[in-house]
Amino acid sequence: MPDLHTTSPVDPARDAPPYRWRWPALVAVLTAEIMDLLDATVVGIAAPSIETELGGGSTMIQWIAAGYTLAYAVGLITGGRLGDRYGRRRVFLLGLVGFVAMSALCGLAVSPAMLVTCRILQGLAGAVLIPQGFGIIKATFPPRELGAAFGAFGPAMGLAAVGGPILAGMLIGWDVGGAGWRTVFLINVPIGLACLALAWRVVPESRSDAALRLDPVGMLLVGVGLLAAVFPLVQGRELGWPWWTFALLAAAVPVLVLFGRHQAWHSRTGRSPLVDPALLRNRAFRGGLVVGLVFFAGMTGLALTIGLYLQIGLGYSPLRAGLTLAPWAFGVAAGAALSGAVLANRYGRAVIQAGSVVMAAGMLGLIVTLELAAEPVTGWQLAPALAGCGLGMGLVMAPFFDIVLAGVTLPMVGSASGVLNANQQLGASAGVAVLGTVFFQVAASGTATAGMQAVLWSAMGAVLAAGALAVLLPRRARPEA
Repeated sequence: MPDLHTTSPVDPARDAPPYRWRWPALVAVLTAEIMDLLDATVVGIAAPSIETELGGGSTMIQWIAAGYTLAYAVGLITGGRLGDRYGRRRVFLLGLVGFVAMSALCGLAVSPAMLVTCRILQGLAGAVLIPQGFGIIKATFPPRELGAAFGAFGPAMGLAAVGGPILAGMLIGWDVGGAGWRTVFLINVPIGLACLALAWRVVPESRSDAALRLDPVGMLLVGVGLLAAVFPLVQGRELGWPWWTFALLAAAVPVLVLFGRHQAWHSRTGRSPLVDPALLRNRAFRGGLVVGLVFFAGMTGLALTIGLYLQIGLGYSPLRAGLTLAPWAFGVAAGAALSGAVLANRYGRAVIQAGSVVMAAGMLGLIVTLELAAEPVTGWQLAPALAGCGLGMGLVMAPFFDIVLAGVTLPMVGSASGVLNANQQLGASAGVAVLGTVFFQVAASGTATAGMQAVLWSAMGAVLAAGALAVLLPRRARPEA
């Protein structure tokens, strides 16, 4: 058996045999990705139960979600570079240990302050863990299999984003061992330990061949810039959008511009930038940032708001709300399987464009259902349109990451992964802030159903815009395909 912990076993430049354990390594990476996304989405369902047991008031409870999101977003770009510098396997394992440990402490929290602190540390661990996945896959798989490997990320992320509220509702409803909301965090412990054992066995070590150094000034600038951008998006709606939230958003722009100039200077002087400016000269990557920002804003904002509407507007229990969203998850799985197995390699970006149209059609179906159905609306009435939304979402996400990352070389993949994940988080935060505000403002002056319809029209516009912007992407991930 080969040494599993040496440097990357596959060199795309040579006709070496593929790494024997590459598919189990992909399973480990995807498991970590799914755990992270589940933890980012379950809190919306669990928050009422947490507040009932621990107290702390609405502001403290909001920080259970906000603390994780902020720490995760701010640390992603630096976390991606750590793997290039110190070894992707080593950093992946350290991040996974931290994530599992903080998940356990979240589940055992005895006060809101303890839970918020552990959520912040959990977000930082996720920021170290998640960006290593793309680099591990790029280093482990031969070029002919990268499409299938990267194509698995989109469906896994889509299912996790939609499945988080479903899982949370079921776990809280079942109240296993009387643990209630604590199970949404404790479930990570057995899954994370199994992932850790698998990753320790099958994930190979790889790192950049260049003599990279960390960039403390760049780390500070990008951290401050992302914090200034994400914090008002996460907290603005809850606080009523005070003036300083807009001031922070405005201040984020010059800070991130200064970060970009600092990175360009590092590159010109032969130093090691956190983000190689060459990334932004890559057409697929540059276009992917634009498409991803818009698509994830619409998708994530809609997913959160539907969960709120089912519970606040229709009075569903967490369990019933989760089960009502199951057709969306099934649709994502079906769309991803169809796209990955048949369509993505042949039609490339056209699948993303078609998927955006299908997803928009599903949203239109939800609008019509809410307009025509007699209240209270049932899950069975919503199921066909929810399945259509999921089908389109699966079609979009299966080819997206393959197209965006196909042209990124291995030395830049850690940096690229951090930027792509940070961009996705920024889009998701913006979508939640904007669509959440639309929902509550329209609902306050009318009905919750009117608020949900306004959100659906807004999300439909974002998804169709993402499909139109897909012209910025190459036609296919690999022209020779």
